[in-house]
Amino acid sequence: MASALAAAPGDVKEGIQGYVPTAEAAAAKEQFRDDKFGVFIHWGVYSMLARGEWVMFNEKIPYKEYSKLPGGFYPSKFDADRWVAQIKASGAKYITITSRHHDGFSMFDTKASDYDIIDASPFKRDVLKELADACHRQGIKLNFYYSLLDWGRDDYPRDPAIAHTDKEREMYAKYLDFMCAQITELLTNYGPIGCIWFDGDWAKIKKPAPGEQIKIDFDWGYERIYSLIHSLQPSCLVGNNHHRVPIPGEDIQIFERDIPGENQAGYGRTSHVSTELALETCKTLNKSWGYDIKDENWKSVPELIRILLATSGRNANLLLNVGPQPDGCIPEESVVRLAEMGKWLSANGETIFGTRATMLKPQPWGVLTHKEGKIYLHVMEAPEGGVITLPFKLKAKKVKEFATGAPLKFKKTKKDFTVTVPSGIDCTIDYIIEIDL
Repeated sequence: MASALAAAPGDVKEGIQGYVPTAEAAAAKEQFRDDKFGVFIHWGVYSMLARGEWVMFNEKIPYKEYSKLPGGFYPSKFDADRWVAQIKASGAKYITITSRHHDGFSMFDTKASDYDIIDASPFKRDVLKELADACHRQGIKLNFYYSLLDWGRDDYPRDPAIAHTDKEREMYAKYLDFMCAQITELLTNYGPIGCIWFDGDWAKIKKPAPGEQIKIDFDWGYERIYSLIHSLQPSCLVGNNHHRVPIPGEDIQIFERDIPGENQAGYGRTSHVSTELALETCKTLNKSWGYDIKDENWKSVPELIRILLATSGRNANLLLNVGPQPDGCIPEESVVRLAEMGKWLSANGETIFGTRATMLKPQPWGVLTHKEGKIYLHVMEAPEGGVITLPFKLKAKKVKEFATGAPLKFKKTKKDFTVTVPSGIDCTIDYIIEIDL
């Protein structure tokens, strides 16, 4: 994923000025909000070293040596249909997979480079094509992660710590052509794609001196990139993990390892949470994105479900990551957790999928989600005094436990609505109250 460096808008005008989403994009954005839950897949030749997707950078492995890895990359157990079935079992509605990470290796059959799974590995199978076909067969949406930076290509200007020279910009013009060629392939050869998910923008932000305002003096060419995406597939959404205020042409605001607005991970440099864009939080099942053989810091199922509740209660989606092994299998620890989440969602998904969270901000007792004719109170902590007070009027005909249908006491006034919560409720994960309007 990303460096902790972030930025605020500066001198470069970014994106598509005056951008207005097409009807197709607007509809896709609402559907994305309905979906609520997706699975992220970080997979590449870095999985062979089993120390995460940043292993080349973190361990200062020379690119000349690292680029030999594809010669031994043969994920013999890769089965796209099995992956999709395991992910669907979690209740997830979409998959976002790394088409090309910062190491520059393309996990698809690209004609723009020979450093890809077809030309540089003995596997010689287009895993993205197989995954796309499996997604279409099994009715799950597919999105592509795409890295803006590249640790290996000669035409990628690497030094983010200095002012960018004319020579760097000339180099980047060629690199931009390369990226646009690959994006065209991804949106032409793999059927309908839900989103292009960018990462790496932060690599071109010059770190400011103490007290100096962060300034953007590098133009990624987003107007060209975003316009290309919208022209090739009008319903394909654009998200960019740049840790800044969204720019025109984007449809999703991304929060890395963070619940929107909290910035606990320290990547964000703005408290801005868009009310116009769809929102998405990306999180890991353990601590790693790419496969790390030593990482046994697995989150519990109750913790994972509560993260989903926290994002849903902030009108955001959760994109939960798995890092497949070099043999092509999703780790069993991940599969088990996804399956357990699926069991919970099969019983309670009605209170998550297709809902919004615009009526009430998160409260000490939990969060509120709603859809037409229904309000759901997700109680994760017993409320003080055993009563939940909603600070607005409601015309309710029934209030009940979601799990059992047992009626609950409620009271309406001219200014608020109160629900009496039974004593001794189980808040290990979530006690759900349904209000029928």
